[in-house]
Amino acid sequence: MTRRAHQMPFGAEVTEAGTRFALWAPTARSVALVLDGAETPMEAQDGGWYRTTVANAGAGRRYAFRIDGSLTVPDPASRFQPDDVHKESVIVDPASFEWTDGDWRGRPWEEAVIYELHVGTVTPEGTYAGLMNRLEDLKAVGITAIELMPLADFAGSRNWGYDGVLHFAPDAAYGTPDDLKRLIDRAHALGLMVFIDVVYNHFGPTGNYLHAYAKSFFTERHQTPWGAGINFDGKDARPVRDFFIHNALYWLKEFHADGLRFDAVHAILDDSENNIIAEIAAHARRMLPDREVHLILENDANQARWLPRDDDGRPGLHTAQWNDDLHHCWHTLLTGEADGYYVDYAVKPVEKLGRALAEGFVYQGDPSEHRGGETRGEPSGHLPPTAFVAFVQNHDQIGNRAFGERLSDLVTPERLDLARAGLLLSPQIPMLYMGEEWSASAPFLYFVDFADDEALSKAVREGRAREFGQFKSFSERADERPIPDPTVEDTFTASRLDWDEIARSPHREVLADTKRLLALRRTHVVPLIGTAFRGGSHAEIERDVLSVLWKFSGGTLRFAANFSDVPVSLEVPEGEIIWISRTAAADGRTVDLAPWTGFFEKVTG
Repeated sequence: MTRRAHQMPFGAEVTEAGTRFALWAPTARSVALVLDGAETPMEAQDGGWYRTTVANAGAGRRYAFRIDGSLTVPDPASRFQPDDVHKESVIVDPASFEWTDGDWRGRPWEEAVIYELHVGTVTPEGTYAGLMNRLEDLKAVGITAIELMPLADFAGSRNWGYDGVLHFAPDAAYGTPDDLKRLIDRAHALGLMVFIDVVYNHFGPTGNYLHAYAKSFFTERHQTPWGAGINFDGKDARPVRDFFIHNALYWLKEFHADGLRFDAVHAILDDSENNIIAEIAAHARRMLPDREVHLILENDANQARWLPRDDDGRPGLHTAQWNDDLHHCWHTLLTGEADGYYVDYAVKPVEKLGRALAEGFVYQGDPSEHRGGETRGEPSGHLPPTAFVAFVQNHDQIGNRAFGERLSDLVTPERLDLARAGLLLSPQIPMLYMGEEWSASAPFLYFVDFADDEALSKAVREGRAREFGQFKSFSERADERPIPDPTVEDTFTASRLDWDEIARSPHREVLADTKRLLALRRTHVVPLIGTAFRGGSHAEIERDVLSVLWKFSGGTLRFAANFSDVPVSLEVPEGEIIWISRTAAADGRTVDLAPWTGFFEKVTG
């Protein structure tokens, strides 16, 4: 058995001498520890720190901090909040949990097939334990990694997770910290990696008390969509940076997670020479050298600078970035929608899809119509395909639609079949959104629970309505039904997956196709992408007929697809066809492609 604990300079740390409590409160006049209702003054120390050690304070006891004799707040580094974000924290002894995965070192990145999920809606139970019971099903599909949407404690009982305010406390709505550890321990026993989504660009709108005693945690010099920026680069920035560095290491070490997905790093505003996301990556690489740790970015700025490889092709900082460009190309082609940011992909969409598949980013310093002509992105063609996480659906792209529709509600099965193969057999790292493997019928809607703050709930409802008023695709249906109210429980429960669908048509057939494609990926694609990348290229052979080549030291992979309205015939010069659409036909070295069909070809050596 293995025991794990990550030591931190703040929060409640169980030691041989008792539990040490530490709070950084540079703008407080006084701080007292409130332990099981009893108040004890804490000693003010240099740098705005308050500390004390209590000999008889063991795991399970409840505590809080009283600021300036009046305001009682939870620990910002609390490991558990059983009664939500406004109440007392609980002392946790992480070393009391016995792990069985002591030999687990992770899996190589090229083997990753990611399954993004929301713990509260992926199963009827909506808990870590409920998800643990589904891990074998996911492994049978061919999934090798689950990515948990943010777990940091948020206000209320339901939320996507991006409103977290207590970054070290897995939300109690899903279970206890030990329940989460049991989930990860079981995943590792099955050979599954676990990634956790973290949000370091803002705090949620309620439950964050740092402003009351650590005003310098934030800065007016940087403004974000959520208000004042986090102080990563000004006076007093060191404790702030350490807070987030330790948070990343906490999930990787104490919870033995295999990687992190960093939400919207373009909104992390840091003018220092050593950007915080680089410092976090450097710490993780240095402190966990013997493990396969995968650090994934979401970055609307398309900055290839965070994805460098060493001479052996291994990432020096971050492992990969979500490839939003690729998603937008697929979505525009599949649906014909051109609202919002999709306008940037509506002109020459097949050419843009080819660039996204072959080079990663579509926008590599190119002007964006959606952004009023502003240039976006950096050159990315030198990066291997594994520097990009590919998807045709995710929580944002489904849930940020007014009605949370999945692609299976928007496009024909034939079109979706081609996109599924293009996703799962491409050498980029594929990601499925929960239920996508069988074209689940449940929507994924936007939901929150701010029941204790009606003004905030009203603002959310009204903001949601304004947001979609400008979209043509919504306005054309606005009279049919109202936008689901994100603050009511029914919106949350409507988003839960119905796993019984797997046994019924057409879901049964989609699941079988997903399994078949992932088996082909393991056999043909994974061995290729584990070798050195020699470059990618793309061409429109005819109008709306795409050919993409990826060259590796171990061979070449080719994807060809007909997005036109007429049949075409293509030559297959020397390779082995590893997949072809059901309505396409191969005769010798010629392939006849009906509209919206394609094939993958592999040349070894």
